[in-house]
Amino acid sequence: MANCPDPGLPRVTVRHEYIGWRSYQISPFTSVKDVKQMIYEETNFPVIEQRLAHNGRVLGDGVLIGALVPAGSPEVSITLEGRGLIGGGRFGQTTPPLVEFLKDILRRYPEGGQILKELIQNAEDAGATEVKFLYNEREYGVESLWSANMAQYQGTALYVYNDAVFTSEDWNGIQEIARSRKRDDPLKVGRFGIGFNSVYHITDVPGIFSGDQIALLDPHQTLFGVHESGQCWNLKTDLKEITELADQFAPFIGILGSSEKTIKDGSFPGTLFRFPLRMKPSQLSGNIYNKEKVLELFESFKADADTVLLFLKSIQKISLHVRECDGTERMLFQVTSAENRNDKLERPNALKTLSQAVDSYNNGVPTSKITSITYMVTTETQEEAAKESQRMTWLVCNGVGGRGLCAELDSLADELKFMPTIGIALPLSLADKEDKGATSGFSGRAFCFLPLPPGEESETGLPVHVSGFFGLTDNRRSIKWREVDQWRDPAALWNEMLIRTVAPRVYFTLITDTVRRVQSDRGQNFSLPPAGTYRAWPDPKLVKSRWKPILEPLYEDLLKEKVIFSLSMSWVQVEQVVFSELDSDKDFSETVIHYLQSSGMQVAKVPAVVDSVLTAYITESSTVKKVTASLLRQVMRKHKHKGPSKEKLLLLEFALSDANYSDLIGLELLPLQDGTFTTFSSSVTEKDAVYIASEEYPRSLYPGLEGRFLSENIKSSVMGSLKKAAKSRVLGLSSFHTYSCISTGVMELISLWSCWGVMKPRLL
Repeated sequence: MANCPDPGLPRVTVRHEYIGWRSYQISPFTSVKDVKQMIYEETNFPVIEQRLAHNGRVLGDGVLIGALVPAGSPEVSITLEGRGLIGGGRFGQTTPPLVEFLKDILRRYPEGGQILKELIQNAEDAGATEVKFLYNEREYGVESLWSANMAQYQGTALYVYNDAVFTSEDWNGIQEIARSRKRDDPLKVGRFGIGFNSVYHITDVPGIFSGDQIALLDPHQTLFGVHESGQCWNLKTDLKEITELADQFAPFIGILGSSEKTIKDGSFPGTLFRFPLRMKPSQLSGNIYNKEKVLELFESFKADADTVLLFLKSIQKISLHVRECDGTERMLFQVTSAENRNDKLERPNALKTLSQAVDSYNNGVPTSKITSITYMVTTETQEEAAKESQRMTWLVCNGVGGRGLCAELDSLADELKFMPTIGIALPLSLADKEDKGATSGFSGRAFCFLPLPPGEESETGLPVHVSGFFGLTDNRRSIKWREVDQWRDPAALWNEMLIRTVAPRVYFTLITDTVRRVQSDRGQNFSLPPAGTYRAWPDPKLVKSRWKPILEPLYEDLLKEKVIFSLSMSWVQVEQVVFSELDSDKDFSETVIHYLQSSGMQVAKVPAVVDSVLTAYITESSTVKKVTASLLRQVMRKHKHKGPSKEKLLLLEFALSDANYSDLIGLELLPLQDGTFTTFSSSVTEKDAVYIASEEYPRSLYPGLEGRFLSENIKSSVMGSLKKAAKSRVLGLSSFHTYSCISTGVMELISLWSCWGVMKPRLL
């Protein structure tokens, strides 16, 4: 295939029977020796073993390529020969034919919506802000074509547009099917590497229109000549041929911003891919595509389209379109992302900070810190048939590990050309609903910039989405993990270390920044209520084993911060708060909490996930204080209750709930019939005795002793507990037979002494 980036430079094509052909665009002053070195770098074919011949003549190392270029042509063809083995014939490993190579990629690479994601990745790498997918049913003319064989590719096609223009590196990269440009730039998600070739599931002849050039790829090498896998035209230098082959180029005109004026102006301000649908099986693939299958692709993409923009830095809009035979075009679906409406510069500034951190890492600037920064994003999806769009607000935190944070991580980054980056996204609320908090039933998934295919492999058990510069399996469907048979796999080791070192700190920043925003916003613009911050906390019982290394370092730092929201509307540390597990349906719950708060205590009610975290990661039980009957009794000894008697009765009910009756001594909680309260005591004087009336011996039989009887206006459950207290004798109660020796505490009247006014009680 002729290369297109700079028509002014010569191109040398080197052919060899076994290693295939190699094509280089070079300076005319490049020597034959320089070309040999290029071949060595690509094939490991030793320079000393190479012989380059042109028109049957072996070339010396000092010959300049410019001297071989024929007049009127920018190309020169050279044959590579090897000296072979002494005493033997030709020997060596060979590369498979192009079609076989691509078929192997298709066998390993997933069909479906992932194809569209690969094209989105390419656009993201190019810095595009918008991507459009269009199914075009229109058939184009077949009169003026490159060859008659091209007619079969003039029918229905899938188009993909983005608003970035191909660079010279892009034109080269799309031809180098076995190598990803990411090797040279770790920030490139997958630019024209193996992933792009997944389009051959759909088509046999991809077309590219970008800037001032149009190119067609032909992996079968049958359309443009033997061993020619494509052709390229320049809008400026090849305008005459483009005009003569009007039908050939008609599918690129009048669609997605391209027009006849574009051709005349000599430049298209974007990139337009055209993938003619495969109508019959080919040597490359037996997949037949039609409108129904393209729409299935669209539906597959829509399944997680609401999250596809979360971790992308450039693309802000993706749409799906259909163009009917009559030229009518309609939009089926659209997803957009928008900045924080109250701070338009928040995300751009955050991305600038992250870019600087990446540059520092690439330049080897030493730092053991992780640069983490958050910003809000609102994604909006619009269905063709839906009356209203659906919006979701997210808080996204991205982090970049510093050079020096972990020596082994740095070593792997240099070896793999990876970057220690992690992104975490927390769903906040439906932007058009009021205070709904994080979506119910939300399930966190793994991303590698874009969401990995749904399924068990991408499930994390976390309440957030996590994206990372992860090493993926060959089919790019899942993250690599170390297994018994690949324990030393560097990409798998990298993934584990990235999760263990960078992810916890980024997660920590996400949660603490969520709290900070709730504090400062007071619910005006930040759509998460204070209690909603706990939804970002991973539940140790739910997190998948691969992701558990995040938890311990995360909670080790988090539990030292003021991340607990108390019922007094304050943010406090774990050690400063008392956790209430009281049933809100219990009458005493509100009174107990209010009393503890009035005594200067911070009380909080937290969801089960926080309780699980405290159980798992707070080793000293004394550090976590909970609202218990024991705690209430302890506080009441220091802070006398000054509220109404109704509240005091409720406090008594809770104080009795654990049946630790001996701990009641000294508390002024014993209610008397005259409306006063007396103190639980262990003394045995007559004046301290309190009686419980019974049906057999009602209080009416003892006038003037109201101050000695337990109040009858208490709950039966409380009365039952007090009777148990009397029976348990833990208050020092015992049985006596004379009135003067009645034991202190609560006692029940059983019978009367024969003399008037003298009672003979029996303590139970």
